Amino acid sequence: MPSFLRRTLTRLAPLVALALAAPPVAAAPRVTTFALENGMQGVVIEDHRAPVVTHMVWYRVGAADEPRGKSGIAHFLEHLMFKGTDKIPDAAFSRIIAANGGQDNAFTSYDYTAYFQRLAADRLELAMEMEADRMRNLRLSEEQVRTERDVVLEERSQRTDSDPFALFSEQRGAALYLNHPYGIPVIGWRHEVAALTRDDALAFYRTWYAPDNAILVVAGDVDPAEVERLARKHYGPLAPSHPPERARPQEPRQLAARRIEYADARVRQPYVVRSYLAPARRQDQARAAALAVLAEILGGGPAARLQQALTIGSDLAVGVGAWYEADRRDPGAFTLYAAPRPGRSLAEVEAAMDRVIADFLASDGPSDEELARVKAGARADLIYAQDSQQAMAQMYGAGLAAGLTLEQIRSWPDAIAAVDAEDVMEAARALFDKRRSVTGWLTGAEDAAAPVGAAPPEDAPAARPLVESGAAQ
Repeated sequence: MPSFLRRTLTRLAPLVALALAAPPVAAAPRVTTFALENGMQGVVIEDHRAPVVTHMVWYRVGAADEPRGKSGIAHFLEHLMFKGTDKIPDAAFSRIIAANGGQDNAFTSYDYTAYFQRLAADRLELAMEMEADRMRNLRLSEEQVRTERDVVLEERSQRTDSDPFALFSEQRGAALYLNHPYGIPVIGWRHEVAALTRDDALAFYRTWYAPDNAILVVAGDVDPAEVERLARKHYGPLAPSHPPERARPQEPRQLAARRIEYADARVRQPYVVRSYLAPARRQDQARAAALAVLAEILGGGPAARLQQALTIGSDLAVGVGAWYEADRRDPGAFTLYAAPRPGRSLAEVEAAMDRVIADFLASDGPSDEELARVKAGARADLIYAQDSQQAMAQMYGAGLAAGLTLEQIRSWPDAIAAVDAEDVMEAARALFDKRRSVTGWLTGAEDAAAPVGAAPPEDAPAARPLVESGAAQ
């Protein structure tokens, strides 16, 4: 998605002036909701520009809801959901969607698991019928489970175990969370994934995969009344499972700053990353909006303070950035990073990063120009998000599945627009406490054998919009 990271300093002044003088953005898509008697929630987002539809089912369960010692089971079950039912043969789900000119996929995050199909609007009932079928009628053999477990282990080998940036990210996450399951990787620890069984998968499935734990999101060229009729026909007869409350272990008071260092011969470009525990948006939207603005002021583009102090205004770093995980169900992370130039040390760029934070806390806060820049970028992100059918579906699905209300989702742009300098400073003072932080150094070895080149942290988004278009992981 285009981002205000792409704007240059020379374009900043006219862009801000235009944003401040411009009329309100185009009216948001029409969003309607309904609820089925079995507890399923429905959201319809109308988009009549093309005869296509995005059909999504979001389950309010993710990696952070797994039984202790069963890490990776949420992601493993996502794979197994494509194995078939009495009606749909093994592995035929995606082939049927493709034969009807559509695309489908699924993804697992800490707070939700989602399945989607994008296809012609007149094929909506097909997608709904198939998705409703596998919501309660999945069939698994021991052989299917063994085979797919090997697939997941190979996925971990390729995406995590062979990637120093991913391994470093895992270690930082485990250090940031003393007690909360956010410290466990979504894909799971290898030794626990290797021990997952058919019984584990079916127990998780039967507990969480049911209409009263699901959100249906349909976006596209549809009539809301017809969507509700089809939902009642296909999802309405399914029995609820009455899942348990999502009672997760929470963080104790964090009393000590933590530091880690990970060295890997494949790393050519070292970097330092600092993550602070930060409140979730669902708990305090106004504070979350202020933190989102703070992240952009510090690390969002060439005019940001880290850029000016460490890259544009000096020869310390080749890359810097900041981002905030606003949309997790429980407290997430506010993260900054810096990658030193050749000849500069990690200690030097970390000290410079700390000076930027200290100078900001000692200042009067962001200038009017900085606030205007960030809000202009947020305005642009909103326009682009509304132009994407799937982005809008993800915005509502991910938000609701992570515990946001419809009003919080709708009013996020207004929350960003309402942030003032004092809001940002209050958020910064509460955030920047090193006792609630982890600082990590990723370094190479002198005999680097397979350099992977300069890269930002594995979990650093290239462009993190303040008006979220949804998150898929």
